Amino acid sequence: MHIDWLSFTPWSSLAGGALIGLAASLLVIANGRIAGISGLIGSLLQRGCEGRSDTVLFLLGLLVAPLLWGLFFTLPHITFESDGVALVVAGILVGVGTRYGSGCTSGHGVCGLSRLSPRSMVATVSFMLGGFVTVFVLRHLLGG
Repeated sequence: MHIDWLSFTPWSSLAGGALIGLAASLLVIANGRIAGISGLIGSLLQRGCEGRSDTVLFLLGLLVAPLLWGLFFTLPHITFESDGVALVVAGILVGVGTRYGSGCTSGHGVCGLSRLSPRSMVATVSFMLGGFVTVFVLRHLLGG
């Protein structure tokens, strides 16, 4: 394994994590809503959901923030090492896991762990372990 120390960005990572925590905290304090992205998107698909405009603004902020960042700073170059089919399958598996796990990484990993939720602790350990096993199998056993 090779670590690209020139691309290691601890301060911007810390700032990004602090902003995520701040946004999640403000959403709970101001609206009483958990900043689980899958739950927020799911609520938009339901009829008569409360706080629709707040939810839309929060999700819109997730999409607009990188665009605003790109006006002032260089965005990182993103490359995908998988083909399109693998990305679609991965996306479907993540979506299915999100439904069965009653939440996503942001809901359980950020908001649930900060509230010391036992269900979120189990969910976070499960999806992290699943990710570790998947990477190990794909890279070391299947040679991908």
